[in-house]
Amino acid sequence: MKPLPLAIPLCFFLALSSWAADGVRVVQTPNGGSVADAEVDAAGTIHLVYDADNTAYYVRSTDGGATFSKAIKVVDDKGGPAGLSYSCSDMAVGKDGRVHVVLSTNAWKLKLPKEQWGLHYASLDSGAAAFTPVRNINKMPSEGYSVAVSDKGEVALFWLSGKLYMNLSRDGGKTFGANAEPDAKLDPCNCCTTRAAYGPDGKLYCLYREETNNLRDMYLLTVDPAGKMNAPKISGTEWSTPSCPMTYYAVTANKNGVLAAWPTKGDIYFARLSADAKVLPPGEIKTPGNSAMRSGVAVAAAPDGSALVAWKKAGRLGWQMYDAAGKPKGDAGSADGRGNGGAAACLKDGTFVVFP
Repeated sequence: MKPLPLAIPLCFFLALSSWAADGVRVVQTPNGGSVADAEVDAAGTIHLVYDADNTAYYVRSTDGGATFSKAIKVVDDKGGPAGLSYSCSDMAVGKDGRVHVVLSTNAWKLKLPKEQWGLHYASLDSGAAAFTPVRNINKMPSEGYSVAVSDKGEVALFWLSGKLYMNLSRDGGKTFGANAEPDAKLDPCNCCTTRAAYGPDGKLYCLYREETNNLRDMYLLTVDPAGKMNAPKISGTEWSTPSCPMTYYAVTANKNGVLAAWPTKGDIYFARLSADAKVLPPGEIKTPGNSAMRSGVAVAAAPDGSALVAWKKAGRLGWQMYDAAGKPKGDAGSADGRGNGGAAACLKDGTFVVFP
């Protein structure tokens, strides 16, 4: 990590931020990093994970992104093969303030044993100075990692390896169950990703792209607390293509239901869904955005029902706000950023914060 200016207290560093139109605040990722994810907890604290110097870092902000805490490395420097690097795939924050992070590595590039090509996981207790030691959870070649945590402390990890798999923890991430297919009939697009979230009622959601018959459409796997599953198609614009489009997408859940955003044929769409994963009026909405392969898509919801959808392309993050009825609010905005990632979060007062 680059040394901090001496004029800034060692425990905090100032964020480079600016206000855009329509209540959107643009905050550059600290330390010149490439953002992976941002989450806001019930107290209004922003939790941010990003990649820099071939590893993953975590910071938090209690003042809406004006300043951030001293960066904490997600993975300890000690041990490990020479040249091994880590990259953050996703993050979730529990009701108790515990931070859960899933990571990928370059083990495949180093030609390490294939059991080391898996999903890695680490967590940070509220107020702790260091993450728990990183653990290889699935121990097999895989990708498309995501994590979700429930109000009861259940932690779900999703990933792809020919099929859609998950690992479930019922003790806050201390232990995880075996690799399991939630539904063997699902046929995911293997070089895309997954995105997961728990609703306040305990329902678990996983957004993924199908590839059956080369129709690359979006589906939302729903698992209720009793274990009953459903996986309806949620995208309306069909995409038929013989090869995986290698796309990323986003999902979030709250008391009002589910909000999801994804690319189809390079264009960015989003939809609001009920808690039972039914698309709500006005249905699928096409945004002014578009994306490239494996470039970030983000979505955030405000207490008043408004939403922000963001997308990354060619090093620039774009976004559009929408009201509760799905109509655009103001013009689309954009800002230069780093890497292929992008993140968005909503503060308690309804202000959206974007990290390009």
